[in-house]
Amino acid sequence: MPHVPVHPSAIKRHRRSLKRKARNRAVKTHVHNAIKNAQEALGTGDAQRSSQALREAMKVLGKAATKGVIHRNTVSRKISRLARRLNRVKAQAAQG
Repeated sequence: MPHVPVHPSAIKRHRRSLKRKARNRAVKTHVHNAIKNAQEALGTGDAQRSSQALREAMKVLGKAATKGVIHRNTVSRKISRLARRLNRVKAQAAQG
């Protein structure tokens, strides 16, 4: 059985927490989709499409970090890994 607040301030806190939960979930979904799109673009080997997808993912991740939904170090790590993959794709495109 879920906890039901009794005190008016607790009721308000609960209401606010539900709103924040919904907002954070929406932002996280947007982040996951942007990362997935970037990874799919990187998988194709198309450097132009990959860099565009990475730029979009970086934008979405940065906004999530600014809003405090995702920790800034996590965002930095994810961007770094995607950028490394992009550099590998560009190197392969230049090589072959």
